[in-house]
Amino acid sequence: MDNARSRQILFACASGLLLPFCFPKFDLGLLAWIVLIPLHLALDQCSKRRAFWIGWLSGLVGFTGIMAWVVTAMTTYGKVPEPVSYAILLLLTSYLGLYVGLYSLAVVWLRELIPRYGIFFAPCFWVALELFRTYLLSGLPWCLLGYSQYRELDLIQVADHTGVYGISFLIVLVNVAFAELFMWIMPFFRGCHPVKLPWELLTTAAACMLLSWFYSSAVLSDRDRQNPKTFITVGVVQPNIDQAVKWDASFRDETMRTFDRLTAQLGTSADLVVWPEAATPFILEREKEYQLQLIAWAERAQAPILLGSPALRFYPDRRPYLLNSAYLLGTDGMVLGRYDKHHLVPFGEYIPLKSSLLFFLDKLVEGIGDFESGPGPTTLSFSPKSWNTERSSGSRPVKFGVAICYEVIFPDLVRQFAANGAEFLVTITNDGWFGPSSAPAQHFAMVVFRSVENHLAFARAANTGISGFIDPFGQIIDTTPLFSEQASYAMIPTRQARTFYSYYGDVFANACVIICALLCLFSYFRTKEPVMTAITPA
Repeated sequence: MDNARSRQILFACASGLLLPFCFPKFDLGLLAWIVLIPLHLALDQCSKRRAFWIGWLSGLVGFTGIMAWVVTAMTTYGKVPEPVSYAILLLLTSYLGLYVGLYSLAVVWLRELIPRYGIFFAPCFWVALELFRTYLLSGLPWCLLGYSQYRELDLIQVADHTGVYGISFLIVLVNVAFAELFMWIMPFFRGCHPVKLPWELLTTAAACMLLSWFYSSAVLSDRDRQNPKTFITVGVVQPNIDQAVKWDASFRDETMRTFDRLTAQLGTSADLVVWPEAATPFILEREKEYQLQLIAWAERAQAPILLGSPALRFYPDRRPYLLNSAYLLGTDGMVLGRYDKHHLVPFGEYIPLKSSLLFFLDKLVEGIGDFESGPGPTTLSFSPKSWNTERSSGSRPVKFGVAICYEVIFPDLVRQFAANGAEFLVTITNDGWFGPSSAPAQHFAMVVFRSVENHLAFARAANTGISGFIDPFGQIIDTTPLFSEQASYAMIPTRQARTFYSYYGDVFANACVIICALLCLFSYFRTKEPVMTAITPA
């Protein structure tokens, strides 16, 4: 192997090794602004074919570090043999690495297509590929690059127009600008060929950073000047039920006593009490005795309880199926509403193509059966007791949306709750599958962007943590530690205002896809050889 190829592989692996440090638990978000520079140095004077494989290698290394928790979920809780778990992890990260490989190929292709200025469009390809990753093969938009900045509130408010994809665009643009500047300073990386200062790219990156900062500062200043008119108090319960015994019938009463004790700790101060996903270790609608207990606890708390529980339904031919549901139980025992999880976890809650191609597989995690998808994002409502005062807005109902577990990582799905009139948002989850890995912190970080995109507050209840509250602009109000029994509450604002993103969705990301398509068309017509017609003299 020659020195040039060795150097390219080394630089590509450097980007991959650094990528996991940009996200929780490491939380070195500043690193994201330079993490792609080694990869870009590796792509200099590289063929398109080699660029793809170098990028794929970088992505493979990076996503293996980010997604290592998959082994914990499968081995500890899915009872999958450890060698098989690592093989599945490698298969998954090999797939995710393809997106970085395609981006790398695009970078080299752009440099050839439009010398000096083609590289301007590299962030568009990165965003387009993140959008494809969100939807392709059911979608896995875990740890998109923009999520690394979830703590930088004075920079990410532009996500209320662009979604998280706009922050990914900005990070890639800055990485590209720094890489080009570095190669201008160190002509060794250009094979000693003289190059011009990429001042246009540097200026563009600096301008975009300043615009994002100025806009975010203006949004946060406006927030500080305007006091929200209405608040509700939400209590969340984190029972810390061991995943190994969660569905064991012999532990059912102990589980319910834990919920009873923690709910009682909230007193009567909450307008809404939130339990985690699949909180009840049984099918709620089928257990009358436990229903009466829950009604009594809701009456004691003087607040409705939102709780996760499977729902049993039947096909027209009477075959049973399950829904992963969230019930809103009123103080009078009435079910005020139910939301059924719409976007299920492939291989966790169902097996894709099980009836045909993948009939030999079983779910990778143990549970109570396969689930079906619900009808889509629908809002729930209740009348907060704290609004029944002379100084408040009266007893009108407040609308909110519930994202169950995995759903919260899909920007457009959560956006639809806001578009349907939600005034705040709730997410319930059972991150016990992840164990003590980085996944719970990564999962929580992504909720911050759902708040910023829609400017709605979030309450999060997790079985083993992290539970907490986030304000409409991404400020983390409170969090609980992992693996602790805890009940906490906070006052969160309700808002009826809608953002550009809430109304129109992924306009920015789709615009990047269109730009990429136009560049492909330009390349096609530019390289198409003209047809010469021979003229035969008379």
